Amino acid sequence: MSLNLRKDAVYDLLVPTSMGVRLTPVDGQPVHVGRTLTMQATSAESNVASVSSYLGLRVKVLTAFVKGSPIARFIRDDLASRHMDVEGPEIPQGGPWGYRHQFNLADTGAGARGPRVHNDRAGEVGRLISAQHFDLERIFGREGVRIMHFSGLFAALSHETSQFCLELARISRRNGTRISFDLNYRESFWKGRETELRATFTEIARAADILVGNEEDFQLALGVKGPEAGGKDLAGKISDFKEMIARMRADFPNAALFATTLREVLSVRRHLWGALLFTDGAWHVAEPREIDVVDRIGGGDGFVGGLLYAILRGWTPEQWLQFGWASGALAVTSLSDYAQPADEEQVWSIWKGNARVRR
Repeated sequence: MSLNLRKDAVYDLLVPTSMGVRLTPVDGQPVHVGRTLTMQATSAESNVASVSSYLGLRVKVLTAFVKGSPIARFIRDDLASRHMDVEGPEIPQGGPWGYRHQFNLADTGAGARGPRVHNDRAGEVGRLISAQHFDLERIFGREGVRIMHFSGLFAALSHETSQFCLELARISRRNGTRISFDLNYRESFWKGRETELRATFTEIARAADILVGNEEDFQLALGVKGPEAGGKDLAGKISDFKEMIARMRADFPNAALFATTLREVLSVRRHLWGALLFTDGAWHVAEPREIDVVDRIGGGDGFVGGLLYAILRGWTPEQWLQFGWASGALAVTSLSDYAQPADEEQVWSIWKGNARVRR
């Protein structure tokens, strides 16, 4: 099965995003007692794109920066180190109480204490991003993009980013760019904007070729009817997801692929990790198995990143799922929010369960 990707495109993958930084206490300490913090540049969309950029594909990031900010410089340098092309406006801070890049305060958890995440997004510069900041005809028409990936986090960030995503979806369709959409529903982002965002997400989802999300994402973001019945264990979740996708395919006929991850937390450091993929009339299942976890944040983005890389490489649907599963398992072995594969062999070794030393 092929998604018929554009062959003359300059960019393999493009992501619109609002970049910020994550502050994490060392040694698994909780934020409220941590005294030494590490800082990393982060966003869901750039996390996804990192798999492709580290493995040599051409990636472009559309974002915005606070002019003159040392955090903006830190983010620019970080994205450059990930081999990504970056385009976006520099917006004046507007004084000490003006714009800034968002802060994500998150610990990794330890022992019986699970991780906690606190988002501090007041004054976030990325909420201003709109189509007027970019020459979209040049990017999608003359340069060309094979796949554009959305996250529901960015699409729901503000009215401006919602409209930007709609315009990106429309221009992608006109220029033969395939659309990937990870719904990523967040209740706090939707408060007071439910009607607007339901319409926005539905339009993007109907234009999308690849739809990713769990049962709750599809139900709450798109209004899809949930399963009639189902268990809470992983076997029940697999059955429920298959039932839901069978019902919704008629409402989203453009989607060539539906996917989700499956996770059961055994402990902070041990998870059951699985995945499901439907395409071309067939289901592909990565049965849940135990993985070791250093930091769980970014595992889902790693899955999507590996999935998109495998699609861009022209592999089979079974390999799409396997490489996505293994990229997610790779992402949670590091303290960054994203997978940084050394090469394809490293990812395939994870899928095969080969943790032997390579000399």
